[in-house]
Amino acid sequence: MLERPDIIAAIATPPGKGGVGIVRISGKNLAPIAKTLLGELPMPRYAQLTRFCDTRGEVIDEGIALYFPAPHSYTGEDVLELQGHGGPAIMNLLLGACLDCGARTAQPGEFTLRAFLNQKLDLVQAESVADIIEASTSQAARCAVRSLQGRFSKTIDRLVQSLISLRMLVEATLDFPEEEIEGLHNEAVNNQLNTIKTQLNGVLSSAHQGYLLQEGIRAVLVGEPNVGKSSLLNQLAEDDVAIVTEIPGTTRDSIQKTITLAGVPVHIIDTAGLRETSDIVERKGIERTQSAIKDADILIRLTDLSRDTSEKEDEALRAFFINKPHINVFNKIDLIDQVPKAETHENTVNVYLSAKTGAGVELLRELILHAAGWQTEQAGEGLFMARQRHLEALEHTQKHLNRACVHSENEAEWVLLAEELRLAQDALSSITGRFTADDLLGEIFSRFCIGK
Repeated sequence: MLERPDIIAAIATPPGKGGVGIVRISGKNLAPIAKTLLGELPMPRYAQLTRFCDTRGEVIDEGIALYFPAPHSYTGEDVLELQGHGGPAIMNLLLGACLDCGARTAQPGEFTLRAFLNQKLDLVQAESVADIIEASTSQAARCAVRSLQGRFSKTIDRLVQSLISLRMLVEATLDFPEEEIEGLHNEAVNNQLNTIKTQLNGVLSSAHQGYLLQEGIRAVLVGEPNVGKSSLLNQLAEDDVAIVTEIPGTTRDSIQKTITLAGVPVHIIDTAGLRETSDIVERKGIERTQSAIKDADILIRLTDLSRDTSEKEDEALRAFFINKPHINVFNKIDLIDQVPKAETHENTVNVYLSAKTGAGVELLRELILHAAGWQTEQAGEGLFMARQRHLEALEHTQKHLNRACVHSENEAEWVLLAEELRLAQDALSSITGRFTADDLLGEIFSRFCIGK
């Protein structure tokens, strides 16, 4: 266990009034603090009703004390939890008494940091603690809990072990060329590489879904002024979020509303209409529109069916859609007596609706998730929460494995193969933070009888 010399304390419940408030203390040898505050150190893992006193012996509150001795605690250190009445004044008095006894105020996330340093959690599990707290949907919360329970970590560990096994074979051949290692040849290496790549692709796909659950999908409404973007936002949000008028250019700034579709948070962003303008305020809004487009996961382009769009305006809008998933929405079908419908032609999705009446809006809701890359069939028990750094690490691993496949064809290039496998393992191991050793010699000797 990694011992930290100082003792930390913090209020562990949210600010404000509540029925119960908790002050948590963690560090080495909490007996002196417990004796001052409680009169004695409570029995381990026993909820003890007691009085909480300050350093002068005056009673602050009465509540429950829980003691968790190291290493069997959340942080891996001695932990003392004081559960009192949840008033802000009482909690601050209790925390102040802890500080008077020699503790210091914990930094944000420091309890979980100590849990990681003491190997109670890996990096993925530590991050999932924050993900659980920040989850905006029940599906995101369940997904984060799976990561906290170690499902993501175990999946990564299995891939790492597969890479280690392959590295041992390759590096044993390089380090001990006089020894013949049974079953090691180009075809065997390629087969193992392909198996690892297939497994990695599955993990990357699941991680991307988890990332969408964590961050939500940014869906940006774009189009010319007065095509119905604000009306559509109100329909999707089922609320009067944006001001709607007949005057073009009413929306001067981006307006965001988060909705939930099939358990996935979707951030709908209404933007200023794209057009040439001399209005300084509107021009600033258009600049923000362009910035929102760059950060979007999906673009929803609105066109007014009741009027023609000029070729120049159409070309200007089309430039923003390069390499961006998008849906073409043809609005105001109520003005031309058309029925709502959705059409899919190769990579193009068209939806005909009325943002004013709401006709066809449900069709758009059903298509947003699919167009943004959400795979409903994966949204189950196999999903785990993922962050941007996890995706980047998996993509780097994929890149190194692809390069490894090229070098595996020629045994003369196996030095390069070994290096790409090492880099792939480093990238994978950075997700959990467990792998630090670079030298596999110990692994080689422990698993192979080299030299007999």
